[in-house]
Amino acid sequence: MENRWNDAACPDIGDDLALRVYTSRLLGADKTLVLHGGGNTSVKRTETNLLGDAEEILYVKGSGWDLETIEAAGFSPVRMEPLRRLAKLPALSDPEMVNELATRMTRATAPAPSVEAILHAILPYPFVDHTHADAFIAISNTTDGEARIRECYGDRVVIVPYVMPGFDLARLAAQRFAAEAGPRTIGMALCNHGLFSFGGSARESYERMIELVGDAERYLARHHAWDVPLPASPTEVPPKAEPATASALEQATLRQAISQAAGFPMLLMRRDDARARAFAQCPDVAELAGRGPATPDHVIRTKRVPMIGRDVADYVEAYRAYFARHEPQAKERKTMLDPAPRVVLDPALGLLAAGRSAKDATIVGEIYEHTIDVILRATALGGYRALPERDLFDVEYWDLEQAKLRKAGKPAPFAGEIALVTGAASGIGAACVAALLARGAAVVGLDRDPAIEALHRRPDYLGIACDVTDIAGLRGALARAAAAYGGVDMLVCNAGIFPGGRRIADLADGEWRNVLSVNLDANLALLREAHPLLKRAPRNGRVVIVGSKNVPAPGPGAAAYSASKAALTQLARVAALEWGDDGIRVNTVHPNAVFDTGIWTDAVLGERARHYGLSADEYKRNNVLHVEITSRDVAELVAEMCGPRFAKTTGAQVPIDGGNDRVI
Repeated sequence: MENRWNDAACPDIGDDLALRVYTSRLLGADKTLVLHGGGNTSVKRTETNLLGDAEEILYVKGSGWDLETIEAAGFSPVRMEPLRRLAKLPALSDPEMVNELATRMTRATAPAPSVEAILHAILPYPFVDHTHADAFIAISNTTDGEARIRECYGDRVVIVPYVMPGFDLARLAAQRFAAEAGPRTIGMALCNHGLFSFGGSARESYERMIELVGDAERYLARHHAWDVPLPASPTEVPPKAEPATASALEQATLRQAISQAAGFPMLLMRRDDARARAFAQCPDVAELAGRGPATPDHVIRTKRVPMIGRDVADYVEAYRAYFARHEPQAKERKTMLDPAPRVVLDPALGLLAAGRSAKDATIVGEIYEHTIDVILRATALGGYRALPERDLFDVEYWDLEQAKLRKAGKPAPFAGEIALVTGAASGIGAACVAALLARGAAVVGLDRDPAIEALHRRPDYLGIACDVTDIAGLRGALARAAAAYGGVDMLVCNAGIFPGGRRIADLADGEWRNVLSVNLDANLALLREAHPLLKRAPRNGRVVIVGSKNVPAPGPGAAAYSASKAALTQLARVAALEWGDDGIRVNTVHPNAVFDTGIWTDAVLGERARHYGLSADEYKRNNVLHVEITSRDVAELVAEMCGPRFAKTTGAQVPIDGGNDRVI
């Protein structure tokens, strides 16, 4: 366990909140300590209010903040005196506690305080840290977990049996601490939950946490339960140059079934991790993984157990039975049943994580990778044991979590869906990527320009450098899209070239073939190869073809371009006819005079404007409505045509040109 404290990077030692931020980030930077919003930290300090009264304030990590990136604004300032009085109550429901915490804050705009705020308040130290360290959980989650914790730490920690986070845990911890804390006590061990450390300074509290976790790691190593080997997984083979690979179609089929079980589209992200694949191939994986999650905090994200294999119907049936066993609790809490798995362990596909967004699925996958280590280490230590089913259900359908779901706003229109855009590095293609991301889709961008890979740096975007005329490259890109997110729901065929003006008498065969190869042949291949994935889209597949005004109104000198776009439009019409039974709709947009693209330099624009006796601005608006058409305008129409407003439209051709007198 690495101590990351650095005197040179440490902020002013006189600012205890700044120090709290610093050490919180040190903890958050280590994923073996906390994962994605897990854990919490606090500091107590005295402040003078507007009335001139001195008040002791608890600054505790607020809801929605991550320790790795937390700032001072992420801590909720709560008055200490009410917290101490609340801790003495005989009982307090979770909704009452949340209300009391919110009404005791000194800043109305602060985030909601952690539900463990009272627990932080009752510990008599200025600084308190709380993590879900993998090494500690591996020791705790064994058949004799409490005895092993005591063997590891002796009297340096107070041990608290598992109680669900909230008021009851705070009260029990206060009782245990008062009865058992001694001069050597530097922390508190919450069975099946996590570690607390505390101290008089931020550094002391942080370094005590590092010491306690390091002790747990050394304990595991002494008992040959740290580096637990697994059978080697078969080497992953890159996608072959053939129609969408079997694994891609299997993953897309699985995603479709999971989405149907959930009642809404979900991404299904494949984790490229050899250890996870090897775990999924273990003969006893169903028995080990079926014992439950590493901590109750994880059950909300990952559900009680992963799905083993690909039989979603069996998983849903088992999950409904689990839910029915706790029906009285479910009715009392007005729970929202969601029987779809979030983690899938499959011998061939490895570890797959489902989520409504790429961020959610990424979190699920990372949590379960750490869970695998906990399971293996606890098993090597004598036997992995998670919490009883009743406790897991209490957390999974916790009334506070259910309240969050009920209060959550409508998801983004394309949440849980995947779009693939060609020619996506610039112009209309780049604008389409942005429009689809803004609507909640995960987007795969293809372009022969390597800059496509860095167009966006976020988990819901994958850029692939690919020449669309390379069939093997297209197949590989589709396989990567399926592995990354689970399939393809929306396909935007935008890639194309517009050669310099060339009259038919001067048009060489090579130039003609090159234009048709990019604008027509490549799109035929892409439609053909993407069709099996589009068929498996949970909300049915959608295709939008970016055509051209030159289809209804060609111009001299553009024979190859006009012919290729006209043929592409005809191809789209045939696809709409053929794919209707598959629920796939295919529509075409015809832009014109979109000047914010790479082919329209200032010099070219000026030359064309002078040819017509117009200024550059007049030339841009040389249409019936006298409006300028931008890449974003086209992209917004493309995105809308993938949305619900066009759900009953296919085979359509929609101009976006401000009105062209030759077309009208």
